[in-house]
Amino acid sequence: MQPTLVILAAGMASRYGSLKQIQSFGPSGETIMEYSIYDAIRAGFGKVVFIIREEFVNDFKEVFGSKLDGKVAVDYVFQSLDAFLPDVTVPDGRTKPWGTAHAVLCAKNAVQEPFAVINADDFYGRDAFAKAYDFLTTACSPDKYAIIGYELLKTLSEHGTVNRGVCRVDAAGNLESIAERLNIAMKDGKIVCDDNQEPEELPLDSSVSMNFWCFHPSVFSISQEMFNDFVKKHYQEPKAEFFIPIVADDFIKSGKGVIPVIQTSSSWFGVTYKEDAPSVQASLDALVAAGEYPNNLWQ
Repeated sequence: MQPTLVILAAGMASRYGSLKQIQSFGPSGETIMEYSIYDAIRAGFGKVVFIIREEFVNDFKEVFGSKLDGKVAVDYVFQSLDAFLPDVTVPDGRTKPWGTAHAVLCAKNAVQEPFAVINADDFYGRDAFAKAYDFLTTACSPDKYAIIGYELLKTLSEHGTVNRGVCRVDAAGNLESIAERLNIAMKDGKIVCDDNQEPEELPLDSSVSMNFWCFHPSVFSISQEMFNDFVKKHYQEPKAEFFIPIVADDFIKSGKGVIPVIQTSSSWFGVTYKEDAPSVQASLDALVAAGEYPNNLWQ
């Protein structure tokens, strides 16, 4: 069975200030996620599931409908505040989405096979999708998920600090934990983070999460149970979020299974800030010029 690609595209980014998920960056007007979809299709993925807010569905269908028709199966899933809630109503004052792990849970009825999860606004590279496909078709199981690890040096922005989930990896190459480090930037040839944690300097080759995960569908029942508990505990906290690393951490520490960290040689880039847009366009132009991608992905 071919694996599925689940794309997290449920909202607008506050730091960027617009619906960057469907902004054109490629030489023929492609969005960043189109390169992910293209890489997934040529790796062997058979389906794409967009997780979006319902009010954006027509925008997404306008951009992707004709381009992907006949090339890959497509489904749209809505992340709403009342989706998969336990026996409670949406709390008063809650306008913020419940988080990335809740977004994945919203795909429960659309995905029955091993699947990868990515952000809509990040470029991950061909090697990452090839390795994810290999894992999902040969090694993924109810007690083995995976995360694609990126070299920290390849994930920085020239236009401001970034936050990154720094992976702690054991001797067997499995994930032990992800520590969210804040305000990371390159200074005087060193990568430093200004978040009052030690160490302040991070190794250049630290493995970081860019939210590229590989899951068995068993993750849905785990996530549903954890989300029920999360809502009960944080019901009165309007900004509390249920993130994928919360599920991953429980999966590891409760002994449910292991999560290998699969290192990729790909360079990540994305649009954390509007000022990043020209460099993203330049990076895509360079990849096209080098023959990594056609000038028009869908011709």
